[in-house]
Amino acid sequence: MKDSSKSLIYIAIAVASWSTVASAFKIGLRHYSYYELLLVAAITASMLFALLITIQKKWYLVKSITRKEWVLFAITGMLSPAGYYLILFKAYDLLPAQIAQSINYSWAIVLTLLLALVTRERIPLLKYLGMAISLGGVALISLGSSTIVGVKLSITGLILAFLSAFVWASFWIFNKKSEHIDNILALFISFFFGSLFLLVGLFFIDIQLYSSKGLLSAIYVGLFEMAIPFIFFSLALKKTDNPSLINQLCYLSPFISLFIIRSVLGEQIYFTTFIGLLLIVGGILFNEYGVRKIKR
Repeated sequence: MKDSSKSLIYIAIAVASWSTVASAFKIGLRHYSYYELLLVAAITASMLFALLITIQKKWYLVKSITRKEWVLFAITGMLSPAGYYLILFKAYDLLPAQIAQSINYSWAIVLTLLLALVTRERIPLLKYLGMAISLGGVALISLGSSTIVGVKLSITGLILAFLSAFVWASFWIFNKKSEHIDNILALFISFFFGSLFLLVGLFFIDIQLYSSKGLLSAIYVGLFEMAIPFIFFSLALKKTDNPSLINQLCYLSPFISLFIIRSVLGEQIYFTTFIGLLLIVGGILFNEYGVRKIKR
C-alpha cells in the first residue's frame, strides 16, 4: 500500500475517533463527575502512551530530556490534560454537546491571537476577516440559540467552553517548544504530569468510581479523545505528501459529530449550531488557506 493511501486511512481513524467523543463526554458525565471522568481518562491515555514507548523501545530517549524541558512538560501537563479537560468537561456538563463542541473549535482563532502577542508578529489584515467570520459563528451559537431557537443556555457553561479554547491554544504554544522530542514520549510525559496533578487533587476532592458505565466511558474518552486520534494524526502527517489535505480533513469531525450527537444522545440539532459551526470552521480555513491564495 502506498504511503499516501496509508495516510488517508490514518486520518480517517483520527477523524472517526474525534467524531464520537462529544457524545462519549455526555454519556460519561451521566455516571461520573467531570473530575472522575478526567482522572480515569488521563491515566488510560498515559498507560497507552507508555505501552507504545515500550513496544518501540524508546525509553532511552528520556535521558536526553533536560531540566528545563522537564519543567516545560510540567507546565504542558498542567494545561492539558489537567486544566483544559477539567474546564471542557465542566462546560459539557452544563451545555448541550453540540454547543460545547462548537464553541471549543474557536481555539484556532485564539491561537492566532496568542501567537501574535507572544511573537509580536503583525497579523495580516485579511486574517481579521477570517477571525470575524469565526467569532460571528461563536456569537450565533451562543446568543442565537436563546434568542432565535429559544433554548436557555448556561452562561457559566458558555464562558467555560470559550475559556477551554484559550487553555488549549496556550497548551499548543508551550508544546511547540518541545517539537524536537519524540511525539509519543512528549505526550506521555505531559499526560504523566497531568495525571499526577489530578491524583494530588484527590487529597481535596472525594471521588466515587464504582459505576461500570462511567468507568467504560472514561476509558473510551482516554483512548479515543486523548490518545488514539493524536497518534494516527501524527502518522498521517508523516506518511502524506499533502499535509494541507490531512489538516483540512480534521474539520470533518465536528460535522460528523453532530449526526452522532443526534443519533446517540437524541439532541435536536439547532440550525444556529450548524450554521455557526460552518462559520467557525469556514473562518479558520479561510485564514489557513484562503489568505495564502489571495496573496498569491
